Amino acid sequence: MLTFLNVVEFFILVALGLVVLGIQVWALIDCVRTSSSDFERVYKRTKGFWLALTGGAVFFGFLYIIGPLMTLSVPSIGMGLILSLAGATAAGVYLADVRPALVEVRGRGRGQQNRGSSW
Repeated sequence: MLTFLNVVEFFILVALGLVVLGIQVWALIDCVRTSSSDFERVYKRTKGFWLALTGGAVFFGFLYIIGPLMTLSVPSIGMGLILSLAGATAAGVYLADVRPALVEVRGRGRGQQNRGSSW
């Protein structure tokens, strides 16, 4: 019974880690694709700051996943989990706060018109 619970715990924690890693990679790719001038227009730090933050998030998220997969053991609740959660938080802040402001600026900066009234 204990072995079965360890297997279930392993798959749950690795699956959650993969979801978090996917979110972190999404934030990093969006940050890489955005121009530096867009960050300056929305007053949300600099592109280098967000690249470092989201890049570090991806790095620690990857480390959290690769360790258990290489050893096939349950991820421990330790520094790896804490760093992965900190990276998930940084990626979440980027996606929830910075990205919407950047999307708004990109929309106005590329000549898209307001799709309201035709007058």
